[in-house]
Amino acid sequence: MHSVTFFSILLTGVVTTRADVARVVTDINKISRNWGHLSPYANNRDDDFGVEYVGLPAGCQIESAHTLQRHAERFPTKGINDGRNNQRFSEKVTNFTSTHPKDLFTGPLRFMNSWNPVILSNGLLTGIGASAEFNAGVEFWNRYGRTLYNASVGQLAYNGSYADGTPRPPIVLRTTEQSRMHNTQINWALGFFGPSFSPVPNPALNDTAKAFEVVIIPEENGGKQNNTLASYVSCSNCGNPTMKASTNQMLYEFVSSYLGPATERLKSFVPADFPLTVNDTFAMQMICAYENALMGASEFCGFFTEDEWTGFENSLEMQFYYKFSYGHPTGRAQGIGYVEELLARLNNTQMTSSSTSVNATLNSDPKTFPVNQTFYADFTHDTVITSVLSALSIDYFHAPPNLTQISSDPNRKFILSKIVPFGSRLVTETIGCTSPNPKPRKSAQVQYTPEQYGYEKSLAKYKFVRMRLNNGIIPLDTIRGGACGDDKSSRIDGLCALDDFMTSQQNASAMANYQY
Repeated sequence: MHSVTFFSILLTGVVTTRADVARVVTDINKISRNWGHLSPYANNRDDDFGVEYVGLPAGCQIESAHTLQRHAERFPTKGINDGRNNQRFSEKVTNFTSTHPKDLFTGPLRFMNSWNPVILSNGLLTGIGASAEFNAGVEFWNRYGRTLYNASVGQLAYNGSYADGTPRPPIVLRTTEQSRMHNTQINWALGFFGPSFSPVPNPALNDTAKAFEVVIIPEENGGKQNNTLASYVSCSNCGNPTMKASTNQMLYEFVSSYLGPATERLKSFVPADFPLTVNDTFAMQMICAYENALMGASEFCGFFTEDEWTGFENSLEMQFYYKFSYGHPTGRAQGIGYVEELLARLNNTQMTSSSTSVNATLNSDPKTFPVNQTFYADFTHDTVITSVLSALSIDYFHAPPNLTQISSDPNRKFILSKIVPFGSRLVTETIGCTSPNPKPRKSAQVQYTPEQYGYEKSLAKYKFVRMRLNNGIIPLDTIRGGACGDDKSSRIDGLCALDDFMTSQQNASAMANYQY
């Protein structure tokens, strides 16, 4: 994201919670960390979720990696709290300026006199989003591919051939048919497989896809085919009107409380005949994020205080928690399908049936759902990743957002910009160790080769699971039930023995209650 200069303004005369002066924030890097699921991707610190020992123990190495990858920057969708409200505000402004040419916006809003909307409500991946997915593929190769495939000196990307020149079996990637999802897979693959920066330039990108095959799961055809990467397709109760209305009412009341002062401040810069509402100022915050997703800049970003940006993220966290997480009856159900797929892969067991969002036709076929790959890459939505964390019963994220507090709560755990920013990824690592109880390592070390720190594959008989959310190590000892330990008995490095992890999920499907 490019830095951008905004109007630096001091707005007075409105009572706030801190003083009679409201200082707006103009640092776009600080502002963008409060955009929730619309925030640009940034790696969490290894210890962001409370796991303090973040290194791999001596004698251990990652043996497989499963990434659940969200698309990156996109246009808004047609949802009522997303593109529809933005479009309403945009039309309101352009209709007013065309019919009231002499009634002008002033001060920091004077650009709106000639502003033309540049974003569409079509949900498409933007150029910035495409480049972010390319970078995600490169990063996955460097973090995992190099050690998983024992990369040669200077190897830039995955090689579809063994050392003797014979071809490797194609890697199966999975995505959905939605445009931004398919384009996410394409750009990620360009980064991981590297055809656009191969040692011998390949301007025609010939044989680009020889190293992989893509399973495209239906999402947009209006049917109800099971799809774990877009589980709302077959989970009709996730859009239950009564529950949705309750969440929307809660959201409207909160938005009114945190944006009321901003709306009053900005009224001094709008024409007398232009009725500025809280819905308008909320749209301005959304448009700020979406114009940055498209162009890397926006004039709408410099009008709000730190607490008002914090309130914005809190409003988005309410939506996600009460629609896709522990706060919604179907929160677990929307994520349980992927959890079942993950367990099947960890257990090297082909799936033959399921009563959840799993597509049994595809998953019973090893050609479309292999369970013996060294890595897996599935491309999905922010809502699915949120629901997967709930389906896994990771109670670290269980506490709900505060429904009344506007200023930042330093103790909150459900922080949307850390959980599902654009380009977010949930990675499950399987780790082989030569000891059943390897000594935790405080600090991470760069893994130049698989065997650098005492790992020997033939001796690594003890298997563990570790999960990372946008690089931050998830405390698996917070999985409900205690199979991976608790605050008194667990490992301090986020590792959970593979058998214990499988045990921790033995009731996951029942708790999801998919057929409710």
